[in-house]
Amino acid sequence: MREPESLTLAHGRLAALAWGDPEAPTWLALHGWLDNAESFSRLAPLLVEALGIRIVAIDFPGHGHSQPRAEGGDYPIWEYTLDVLDALDALGLECAPLLAHSMGAAVSCLVAAAMPERVAHLVLIDGLGTLTTEVEDTAKQLRMGLIQRRRSRSSVPRYPDEATAIAARVAGGVTPIDAVTAAPLVRRNLDEEDDGHVRLRSDSRLLRPSLVRFSSEQMLSMLRSIEAPVLLIEGEDGILVERDYARRARAAVANLTRVVLPGGHHLHLEADAVAAVAEAIVAHEREGA
Repeated sequence: MREPESLTLAHGRLAALAWGDPEAPTWLALHGWLDNAESFSRLAPLLVEALGIRIVAIDFPGHGHSQPRAEGGDYPIWEYTLDVLDALDALGLECAPLLAHSMGAAVSCLVAAAMPERVAHLVLIDGLGTLTTEVEDTAKQLRMGLIQRRRSRSSVPRYPDEATAIAARVAGGVTPIDAVTAAPLVRRNLDEEDDGHVRLRSDSRLLRPSLVRFSSEQMLSMLRSIEAPVLLIEGEDGILVERDYARRARAAVANLTRVVLPGGHHLHLEADAVAAVAEAIVAHEREGA
């Protein structure tokens, strides 16, 4: 398998990596929060070989090599839906499967609910729907967001070398991740400086709390609106499992197949789990053929 092709889409605004023959049927891959297109670097080659497809994984704005939002802009979850539509347009895809992890899975659910004609089917990895805020907590959520936006932007972390940056991701990640799994994500997210130090590329505004979020009722309504078939692959040690909201979210999707596999939140990138993830996707695709 050759190294992935580097792409720029949407007039240079979005960076991407592509695996497979450009003439093959294309899937668009969407990564999680603070990750990037390298999230699919271990899974994509397996799927390309087994299914004869092409996978194009974008960096969302503010992540990886894509441009940040304009000064004064922000990163609400629904804004990413426009990036997905822009990427589909740039690739000449009227309708395509979406392969998505975590935040990318949330974004793909919004696209599938609002723009069903653009989504052939969904393959979601340890993510279903968005983070929510209950109606009675709306003012509290807005307050947190406003306070953060009135503060000076934090500086982007700087490290003496790549290994230290990887160790920082392992120690400070929102979900558990090991160094081998984190390495490709961190590597794509680094800029080397003149003195040999490295600095993260990700936009510090990504760390701000949202001003507003969908309520659980709104999100469940979105999930009920999804017409496309959905394959949901969860990690046994992931973020969904048997939490109450996850059960309600799964029940809201009309055509959902659930597979639970050994692994954590990044099971599609974990060396010991990725093969099983690929096998589950390939089996599901062949059953539906």
